[in-house]
Amino acid sequence: MKPAHALVTVGWGLLAACGPTSRAPDDDPHQGHAVVEAGEEKPGGEATVQDTSAQAFSRPAPSLPLSRLSAFGAGEALFEADWFAAPDSREDRDGLGPLFNSVSCEACHFQNGRGAPPQGADQPTVSLLLRLSVPGEGEHGGPRPEPTYGDQLQTRAISGVPAEGRATITWEERSGTFADGEPWTLRAPVYVLSQLAHGPLSPNVRLSPRVAQPLVGPGLLAAVPEERLLEWADPEDADGDGISGRPNRVWSVRRGRWEPGRFGWKANQPDLEQQNAAAMKGDLGITSPLFPTESCTSAQATCLSASSGGSPELDEGKLAALTAYTAALAVPARRGHDQPQVLQGKDVFHRVGCARCHRPSLETGEVEGRPELSHQRLWPYSDLLLHDLGDALADGYDDFLATGNEWRTPPLWGLGLTRTVSGHTRLLHDGRARTVLEAILWHGGEAQSARDAVLRLSRAERDALLAFLDSL
Repeated sequence: MKPAHALVTVGWGLLAACGPTSRAPDDDPHQGHAVVEAGEEKPGGEATVQDTSAQAFSRPAPSLPLSRLSAFGAGEALFEADWFAAPDSREDRDGLGPLFNSVSCEACHFQNGRGAPPQGADQPTVSLLLRLSVPGEGEHGGPRPEPTYGDQLQTRAISGVPAEGRATITWEERSGTFADGEPWTLRAPVYVLSQLAHGPLSPNVRLSPRVAQPLVGPGLLAAVPEERLLEWADPEDADGDGISGRPNRVWSVRRGRWEPGRFGWKANQPDLEQQNAAAMKGDLGITSPLFPTESCTSAQATCLSASSGGSPELDEGKLAALTAYTAALAVPARRGHDQPQVLQGKDVFHRVGCARCHRPSLETGEVEGRPELSHQRLWPYSDLLLHDLGDALADGYDDFLATGNEWRTPPLWGLGLTRTVSGHTRLLHDGRARTVLEAILWHGGEAQSARDAVLRLSRAERDALLAFLDSL
């Protein structure tokens, strides 16, 4: 069962006069949440790094043993490297495509930050891709790929192979006002696919646009025990609080069994190795021991006959290095976590109900041979569960147990460094939100009451809430 929280608002004037106090996370909840909690300034525990630069998401955990730094460096080099069509003199990096969306991991995850949709209709989709499916279940209960184009629209291809098509985005504006009369506007994306190389898509095709997610502390999230996810799950909303989170259950290719999903916008990957291998195949067209075949469908003859960079193109050692790199990435420290306005915003965050899904803190379990990941108190502000966020954000794309309305609660750590690292502030699964406040206003479903509460906040309360989120 989910632990209960008693929330009491503390007057802003009193807070400003008295300054912050400090307490353990679960001490006397009747104080409200406008207090400094022990350890929250280091959201990654001992894997927290003091860095507010554009490289804040690219540092190894300070607690990483020296013996693992070489693997981190090897994985970092692979992450940043461009790949080339085979055959190429750079044999360790040939095999790109035949179909692909990007030539490197970093091209989508620039400085390990988040992706964004193109700025204009004439620009290509670089760090935003479109998943494709049709109704029904695919292998092991996953999405059923579109029969001609497969499970992802690949907008680029090597020489001699046609790219699958092009995606163009236009925007429809929506507007409203806060309770105090201040106006707001949102923009909803509309996707148009053109230049389709193999004829029209299935009339029943489902599109799921997804931008690259920031890589902040992924190894720590992988170390959260399954028991914690199950403890927080309440799929039937048995406690009647309107929140019914549940874990996804996905297929582990390596272990040949069902496991909780942890990574991806719909928690459709069980671990970092499979997340990396799936991205290498889908985004770069690089095969690996987990996914040894190219993405070509039976309708794509030139793709099927294209040269390969090996079998597989990413061997076990390179896949292990890439996984070691992502597992060791640090979490940037909080900025201004004890400032009065930030603490006021923290209390608003809890009071309006954001913390019911964006759970502040949890602990990792024992990870054999990985003391730097084990028994760390984290502050990711996520329960890692699936939640119904309403029709406005729905993509209609079923992904294992995740329905078209469900999304994994994204961790919020590092949120305030988005512009510094990524060069923009685009948020949500398709980057439609231009600001944090827009992202909040897109919430519906289980988060509708929290969204409505934000609409009723005063300007000062909204500013405090944003100051808190900017400190994460």
